[in-house]
Amino acid sequence: MNRYERRALVASPTPPAQAAAAELADLFDWVPIEQADVVIALGGDGFMLQTLHGQLAGRASGVPVFGMNLGTVGFLMNEWRHHGLDERLARAKPFKVTPLEVSVTGVDGRVRTMPAINEVSLLRETRQTAKLEVTVNDRIVLPELACDGILVATPAGSTAYNLSAQGPILPLGSALLALTPISPFRPRRWRGAILPDKARIRIRVLDPAKRPVSAVADQREIRDIANVDIAMDRARELTLLFDPEHALDDRITMEQFIA
Repeated sequence: MNRYERRALVASPTPPAQAAAAELADLFDWVPIEQADVVIALGGDGFMLQTLHGQLAGRASGVPVFGMNLGTVGFLMNEWRHHGLDERLARAKPFKVTPLEVSVTGVDGRVRTMPAINEVSLLRETRQTAKLEVTVNDRIVLPELACDGILVATPAGSTAYNLSAQGPILPLGSALLALTPISPFRPRRWRGAILPDKARIRIRVLDPAKRPVSAVADQREIRDIANVDIAMDRARELTLLFDPEHALDDRITMEQFIA
């Protein structure tokens, strides 16, 4: 019996993804996502993140996801093909992805907790430069960082916003986090840090009334924050499935050689 016998199909609302879902609908028997051994996700990287966040919220928690790209970049996805799905699932290579747990305290004192699979970024809300204090493991490492923002990226997310901000590419399984400034002004020569993923990071907004800052965890934004606490959430591991010739760890490695 195929270990992925019971399959659920989810698709982005975009026309290409909906057309692909219609092709697959009649080829296999599909079950509700809550009953599935595997989830087939059709769309782009944004839709994959949405699907994984649905798992973190308790829907099909822990079920592996095999994505096929019907979006733009598709870094977290496999190639779209409507045929050979049985063989691809049988050969698929699993990759574990550990999300960040992000605890955000607003200037109003309200505390909200949310996960981040790729990264959490702090961004200035106005023309005023953000001023941030950065603490790692209860030690203040940057008393004042003047910048447009800062982000903390996981290895899975290190080739996304983090790479665009000139952050380092982290190999999957490296047990590291990237702490990357966005357009830093002072200290001028600080270009970020690579931290062990056991690190506990706190970022405090200095003068939030004059220089308001928002926090964005993947696709969710909270405005007017006072501070953010960030750590790995090892209790909620996610599993992505990849074709062996299209594996995520190899893609992350090869990103370092793209000019």
